[in-house]
Amino acid sequence: MTAEQTQKNSLWKVLDITLGMVVMGTVGALIGFVMGGGLLPVAIIVGLALGFVVGFLGGRRFLISIMIGTVLGGALAWLVAGLDRVWVGAGAGAAMGGFLGVQISMLLDMRAARKASSEQVEPSATQP
Repeated sequence: MTAEQTQKNSLWKVLDITLGMVVMGTVGALIGFVMGGGLLPVAIIVGLALGFVVGFLGGRRFLISIMIGTVLGGALAWLVAGLDRVWVGAGAGAAMGGFLGVQISMLLDMRAARKASSEQVEPSATQP
């Protein structure tokens, strides 16, 4: 691996960690707002820590699905219940986006593994 590739990989790692902290910190803020009672800072800190870990592990698809769920959930809540309940819809949308992101990621990984295993089997089956 060249120095340029190492630098590019570290840049992507920093961007993944930043995305994770922004997305999960926002979700933590939404959860802390719902919980009330002075738990907002705790929820934000836990969200930032989880975002750091998820970003460090490379969960970009997962984080993007949470971000899309947050925006769509907030927009739907705004249309249905008004501006006062956008944060509830955004929190619920983030949860659904995370759930769907995990499921979609699992299915994509299974598909890639199946494709890789079929490519390994085909060449040996055609040889005499």
